[in-house]
Amino acid sequence: MSEAPDIATAWHWLLERRPGTRGATHDALPVVVEAAYAEPSLRALYPFPTHGTLHFLRSAPPWPDSDHDEAPFILYGGPPYQVYSSRYTDLLGECATPAEAAALVVSHLPAHAGGEPGV
Repeated sequence: MSEAPDIATAWHWLLERRPGTRGATHDALPVVVEAAYAEPSLRALYPFPTHGTLHFLRSAPPWPDSDHDEAPFILYGGPPYQVYSSRYTDLLGECATPAEAAALVVSHLPAHAGGEPGV
């Protein structure tokens, strides 16, 4: 499975459920992708679905060995939609909707994540 070469293409492939795209066959993912895409701060990050989660990475592949995955992420498949800090360090909250989950991610983005910093 190939990864999209840049951030805009990654979002486009996920939104259109392009065959061969990571997560394209998961029926629970599209509503979370749409909610995340509606947030400009998240739209500036590389969306990376894996193992039932939607991560937001600072850059497109190839990824460096360090800190490219420091943003909170969403477990899709809800409701509730759980939002965790990077590496499952902390459960930041459970949300009733994908839009609430995306907003929670934005509010906890690290200052250097690439989008606008959260609190």
